[in-house]
Amino acid sequence: MSDIKIENQTTDAALPAGASAADAGTVPLVASRVARRPGRGGAPGSRRTRRDWVWLGLAIVFGLLVAIPFFIILVNSFKSPTDYNTSGPLLLPKELYFDGIVTFWNRVDFPEKLWNSFLIAGSVAVLAVALSVLNAFALGIGRVKYRTGILLLFLLADLIPQEALLYPLYYMFKSVGLYDTQLAIIIIFTVIQAAFGTYLLSSVFGTFPREVLEAAALDGAGKFRTLVRVVLPISKGTLSVLLIFFFIWTWNEFLIPLTFLVSNENQTVPVAITLLQGDRLMDVTTTSASALLGVIPTLIFFLIFQRTLTRGITAGAVK
Repeated sequence: MSDIKIENQTTDAALPAGASAADAGTVPLVASRVARRPGRGGAPGSRRTRRDWVWLGLAIVFGLLVAIPFFIILVNSFKSPTDYNTSGPLLLPKELYFDGIVTFWNRVDFPEKLWNSFLIAGSVAVLAVALSVLNAFALGIGRVKYRTGILLLFLLADLIPQEALLYPLYYMFKSVGLYDTQLAIIIIFTVIQAAFGTYLLSSVFGTFPREVLEAAALDGAGKFRTLVRVVLPISKGTLSVLLIFFFIWTWNEFLIPLTFLVSNENQTVPVAITLLQGDRLMDVTTTSASALLGVIPTLIFFLIFQRTLTRGITAGAVK
């Protein structure tokens, strides 16, 4: 009986003034309904403000502006030259025309160029991330001497325009017999991309929790084991973002591959598209088809790894 009395006293104390014990079951229900009402004691930010709607509208407008060029390329890729001359570039095709895509596909041997681009971009992405991790581990965690000066050198190397690198790189790879090879392009862009990756990862590794590293050292882990078993699993979000960016950046590179890849069998997709356009062998619709085929692989790659990219970018935003 004493237990029951204490429980009733507690319940009565928790009730609002003027409420009876019979209303005890209704109070939590009413409170929960009030908490769910937006703007009446609910969670902060549950209602969109005018500023949120403005930013949402600007984002939609910006997205439409970005999508317009792709829409024009998509529409004109399936137009015949006659249809393009009569209706212009903005109207939908009267009938689907696939000869432009077939012509470009066969004329440049597109599967070969697609494989070359995948081989070069994929190799550069993997090697550049690996080299960036090793450099950043030494600079950000190892705390080598003159760390700041070395990071500035990496940053300056990344800021040098490619036009200034053409002649030294041409002379260097010509002298060692690697000119007009895909290996030369892989080496060049691995170093270029790793300069940026080292600068970025050094900042990330510089804020790495020292307690975790000390715990790994107490457990008997060496430098390499600490890198593989501790640092890399925690930093996989940032590394995945770098991998995606390096792949897309290398895929779209044009100047250095145009200079170094002279043979037709070694050329990448952007180089093949530009050289064929320069020969004046394609009309407008075939040119649009070539641009569509060139952008589709990177678009598919981005859509596949979109979740990984989003998680990697927002990984450091929430503790």
